[in-house]
Amino acid sequence: MGPPGDWVLLARSPKTKGVPCTCDIVSGDENTETVPRVLVICSGWSALASTAKYSLLTFLPRFLYEQIRRAANAFFLFIALLQQIPDVSPTGRYTTLVPLIIILTIAGIKEIVEDFKRHKADNAVNKKKTIVLRNGMWHTIMWREVAVGDVVKAVNGQYLPADMVLLSSSEPQAMCYIETANLDGETNLKIRQGLSHTADMQTREALMKLSGTIECEGPNRHLYDFTGNLNLDGKSPVALGPDQILLRGTQLRNTQWVFGIAVYTGHDTKLMQNSTKAPLKRSNVEKVTNVQILVLFGILLVMALVSSVGALYWNGSHGSKNWYIKKMDTSSDNFGYNLLTFIILYNNLIPISLLVTLEVVKYTQALFMNWDTDMYYIENDTPAMARTSNLNEELGQVKYLFSDKTGTLTCNIMNFKKCSIAGVTYGHFPELTREPSSEDFCRLPPPTSDSCDFNDPRLLKNIEDHHPTAPCIQEFLTLLAVCHTVVPEKDGDEIIYQASSPDEAALVKGAKKLGFVFTARTPYSVIIEAMGQEQTFGILNVLEFSRGFRAGHKAVDQGGSASVASGIVRSARSLRDGRQFQTQRALGVVNFASGSTATSCVGMLGRRRALTSLQHGSGSRSFHGGGSASLSDNVIFERLSRDSKYMEETLCHLEYFATEGLRTLCLAYVDLSENDYEAWLKVYQEASTILKDRTQRLEECYEIIEKSAHGRGVITSCVASSLPLGYSCRLVSQNMALILLKEESLDATREAITQHCTDLGNLLGKENDVALIIDGHTLKYALSFEVRRSFLDLALSCKAVICCRVSPLQKSEIVDVVKKRVKAITLAIGDGANDVGMIQTAHVGVGISGNEGMQATNNSDYAIAQFSYLEKLLLVHGAWSYNRVTKCILYCFYKNVVLYIIELWFAFVNGFSGQILFERWCIGLYNVIFTALPPFTLGIFERSCTQESMLRFPQLYKFTQNAEGFNTKVFWGHCINALVHSLILFWFPMKAMEHDSVMTNGHATDYLFVGNIVYTYVVVTVCLKAGLETTAWTKFSHLAVWGSMAIWLVFFGVYSTIWPTIPIAPDMKGQATMVLSSAHFWLGLFLVPTACLIEDIAWRAVKHTCKKTLLEEVQELETKARVMGKAMLRDSNGKRVNERDRLLKRLSRKTPPTLFRTGSLQQGVPHGYAFSQEEHGAVTQEAIVRAYDTTKSKCRRK
Repeated sequence: MGPPGDWVLLARSPKTKGVPCTCDIVSGDENTETVPRVLVICSGWSALASTAKYSLLTFLPRFLYEQIRRAANAFFLFIALLQQIPDVSPTGRYTTLVPLIIILTIAGIKEIVEDFKRHKADNAVNKKKTIVLRNGMWHTIMWREVAVGDVVKAVNGQYLPADMVLLSSSEPQAMCYIETANLDGETNLKIRQGLSHTADMQTREALMKLSGTIECEGPNRHLYDFTGNLNLDGKSPVALGPDQILLRGTQLRNTQWVFGIAVYTGHDTKLMQNSTKAPLKRSNVEKVTNVQILVLFGILLVMALVSSVGALYWNGSHGSKNWYIKKMDTSSDNFGYNLLTFIILYNNLIPISLLVTLEVVKYTQALFMNWDTDMYYIENDTPAMARTSNLNEELGQVKYLFSDKTGTLTCNIMNFKKCSIAGVTYGHFPELTREPSSEDFCRLPPPTSDSCDFNDPRLLKNIEDHHPTAPCIQEFLTLLAVCHTVVPEKDGDEIIYQASSPDEAALVKGAKKLGFVFTARTPYSVIIEAMGQEQTFGILNVLEFSRGFRAGHKAVDQGGSASVASGIVRSARSLRDGRQFQTQRALGVVNFASGSTATSCVGMLGRRRALTSLQHGSGSRSFHGGGSASLSDNVIFERLSRDSKYMEETLCHLEYFATEGLRTLCLAYVDLSENDYEAWLKVYQEASTILKDRTQRLEECYEIIEKSAHGRGVITSCVASSLPLGYSCRLVSQNMALILLKEESLDATREAITQHCTDLGNLLGKENDVALIIDGHTLKYALSFEVRRSFLDLALSCKAVICCRVSPLQKSEIVDVVKKRVKAITLAIGDGANDVGMIQTAHVGVGISGNEGMQATNNSDYAIAQFSYLEKLLLVHGAWSYNRVTKCILYCFYKNVVLYIIELWFAFVNGFSGQILFERWCIGLYNVIFTALPPFTLGIFERSCTQESMLRFPQLYKFTQNAEGFNTKVFWGHCINALVHSLILFWFPMKAMEHDSVMTNGHATDYLFVGNIVYTYVVVTVCLKAGLETTAWTKFSHLAVWGSMAIWLVFFGVYSTIWPTIPIAPDMKGQATMVLSSAHFWLGLFLVPTACLIEDIAWRAVKHTCKKTLLEEVQELETKARVMGKAMLRDSNGKRVNERDRLLKRLSRKTPPTLFRTGSLQQGVPHGYAFSQEEHGAVTQEAIVRAYDTTKSKCRRK
């Protein structure tokens, strides 16, 4: 038997969803020898989690499948098999097989190295440490060793190693706080609570006495669902639900420790169930290359067919006449034999070295990305990481970019930045003197522990100087210190705020910095220290959040004996000027000893949260705080009394703050008499207990107390969201028309989309200066089969599309729809596990190593630390990689066609006998040695423009984005050019040597003499062609061009003298002396390459003169800058902009006329966004507030 306290799994079906699982809970002690052991009655379980592409068993078959999918590899495998047929190959049996094995080996090593990085990242997760109860003692083990049934202990800040049922925690009533950003991207903390039956099991001894069983559903991917039963011995079964389950990947926050029992481990966990294997991705350039290889193969077959027919014709017409040709056999008359011979002879028309060249080139490009210090984030020592190099060129062709918001476009940092109180703004943000972008926020200095970047001495000075607005300022700061669910914990003299939301923490810490310190909480009161004076606010009521209307109330009574506060939070949907927004308000009611009561309201736009808070002021009042800019003028402002002050000033400041992309919160209050509050309380209590339409009755109750509020101020924090974020990152401009889709049914969605498509008219399908905003609920209908096409037509007609509150599956779906429909390169970027689906679905997936774990990074193709680094990744590395890879591919095909098509021209001379013009080893080493360096220098060091120019002129990206450097037209243009060069390179020397020439020693020339001359001309020509293709000359470029020529000449001289010392190539004996002593050779060495390349130079000059591109203009600017000491290209603070402005003016385009109905398209200013909090949590807001008494010392039993 096994350790006491272990839970024994009796039966389970890991592959069948919905099949229940049963765990036995047993009792015992550490001195008992006959104790139960953990039994797993099924196979295949492992706590090991993997995102790697290969394993030891799957590497060989999966790698070979991926390689043979490439047309070139499949072709050379076919040729290698043909060469095994006896007496068919004119070049031997292994001349193709051996190079192919070498190429596959190099590619395999590269894949192993890249996948090793994935395994290393997985091991970093699997080898994390956790604590489990085994053999009656706590043991520290690795995550991968956690087994189903283990009692696991997690401490504050740790990530959970498995899905486990919560037993107990350090917090009251077995509550704990978790952050699920690694699962769903939500950064607000969520509360989970264990059952009361296990809440008191807070020691090792208590856990060892536990006995019973757990029944739960089989593994599934539903993050928010869990069904199970806890059967303790001698007690009735108790239901387990999602509130008792802690999922793998979540982080324990604001909780000292928890105990839980593992029910799912490894790939059975919900996190891994939502992950998929890394897909096999191929770049678009590779796909186009494969198609062209297939076409070349067809041409090769035609060439072989023509040559075979020519052989039959020549043998039939000349074979009997030419008596000097001795026929050893009749195989040359066999058409099939000849066909196979010519297929093998011409097979090098397709470059066998292309793939291995590309593998090395791309791998080196990936290293350049990893080494780029501009994409290195020094704060957490995180460099960029190319997790695959197969998609480098895809980065240069991205047309559609899909981005997550939280943690990706934003930095997940909450700071108290600015405020407006009684019509006066406070706070300073000098970086926003220009239009801000997400990069501005990401480059802010790391936040302090106070989460407060507020720096304006005027605020406190106005209080000290008794400024007329001083009472309002005090009320404002007191509200921030009181209205929340934050729990203060003292660590010596320091107060640590445990908050379920970073928004709350930022506001409370902001108030603390300004002298209003939240010091303690009891179940019925809140204690603050305001400007050195302690004040106590009593909590009367806490009203919960709801999806339709979110409000939070506290009633506070403050005076000599007690203070009372009641809070309400609610949200509403309002329609103003055709714009629809979701709004939130928080309302508080306060009762004072003097007999009067006040209510406070907090309103917010957007996401999850509004909460109650109240303040003691002179007299008797509490405050209703609320809002964001977009809803304040609707929801909060419409509830203000007619005599409220500062309405216009505050609204103006709201618009200003929201324009900067800041979250905003409005504060207001309303005075109530004691009698009014008592009357409202009776209505509230009645509504709280009614069985029918309770929610609606509560909403009506909230409406009663929200009326006649008085505005007080606005707060902002530094994170934007949705539409405001669209403005702040310049995805949406101020003059851009907006289409808002927020419907409740499929029919309504269809009707709205159809109407908008009709409004667009002839502009449908074209890019318009329009932004489309749609929420997740409507997106569900928009992606349905009958509406999908119309929705996609509408979306593709817009310049930007913003999808709000979408699920991970919806993210993946919309990427897949665009990917399949428009046939354009897509890129998805995110930082959380909820982004993994779209990252893997897109052509290119980029993960951000942010605050939401490593799931996105581990499943991505490229990883960066900041969203702002994406600019250089695409505009510089992406564009460079595309240019380099395409030039490398085109050059490899060019040089192979130039040399090997000459064999076809020679066939017309030798009677289609299959005779080769060049010596066998010279043919074999052509790609391996003599022309190997130019493709590498083009693929690694070539660049069309400097990185400064690529970033300064982002329009250059269109050249690579539109595949102008590599397409069918460009490819066959290079092939035809190579064909022309091959004609010149063969027939010019051939005609010059047509009548032979006698050497001084009396020897006559032969075919090999002509072959070596032609070969030399070919090497010189293709090397000089590489020089013409080179834009950025480096020492490596010179080495490749001139060094390759020198290598051939040295090899030629040595190779012509080694026989008979080395018994190979006797035909080459003395060839170098013969060739180099021939005047024909030296004359042709100048004329023939010149004749080939003069055509290229002339074409380029005419094209450059008649139709100059932006790229060429920028290259001219760079040349002038080098000549003039960089006078033309300076940074943004000191640049001379005459040429730059002329270029940009040339590229500017007019916005299409607006032909849209004002009801369907909105020209609007950006607005702020709401503060976050979990809705319908496991623990109610009132339970949280009532559970803590921080005035008492906390006993933490472990």
